[in-house]
Amino acid sequence: MANEEQKPLTEEQVSKMTFEQAIDTLTGIVENIEGGEIGLEQSLAQYEQGMAMIKHCRKILTQAEKRIEKLTQKDS
Repeated sequence: MANEEQKPLTEEQVSKMTFEQAIDTLTGIVENIEGGEIGLEQSLAQYEQGMAMIKHCRKILTQAEKRIEKLTQKDS
């Protein structure tokens, strides 16, 4: 994945990703940045994309947490 010129994912594309897909993408981004094989501009673009992945993952986790809370309250 290093040195590949990739177009950033759109907000719509990110929103359609599963948690696992977002984590895999984020892992690749971290590897690219840590590998030091990409330039500053591409590193910044990758960082922005990574932040979008983190935001998306947090949203998914928050939704899952709310579902668990609802289920727990129903059983009480």
